[in-house]
Amino acid sequence: MKTRNSKPSLKMAFLNSFKNFLSLTPMIFAVIGLVAIFQVFVSPKMLSRFFGHGEIADIFSGTFIGAISSGNGAIAYVVAQGLKHQGISDYALIAFILAWTTLSFTHLPAEASVFGVKFTAYRNLLTFLSTIFIAYLSALSVRLFF
Repeated sequence: MKTRNSKPSLKMAFLNSFKNFLSLTPMIFAVIGLVAIFQVFVSPKMLSRFFGHGEIADIFSGTFIGAISSGNGAIAYVVAQGLKHQGISDYALIAFILAWTTLSFTHLPAEASVFGVKFTAYRNLLTFLSTIFIAYLSALSVRLFF
């Protein structure tokens, strides 16, 4: 019989982790489904209409579009390459890739249920602002040095 002061066993830790994972599984599938829907219905050609309105506007557009159509980083590079061939600016592409991999409006409900609304709001706000700042500096450095 276990007492209150006894240490949990490794087996119990794995069992608890597995139970937690199972409880999150429906939300994980919902997030995957939302991301898949966005990836199917938002093509690079559709995205190109949002860009080309100046550096600052391109950064905001890239950040917003990347956050909406979030996904795997490897896919972001392929989409960004397609956008680059369509003449999209480095400012928009860098913001798009950063937002695609770090921000995710589709993941907000899942993230809020796991980490709490306050943490999720702060993390996404700081990530949004950081994406804009880093995208501007990165594109500026590409322009200056390459």
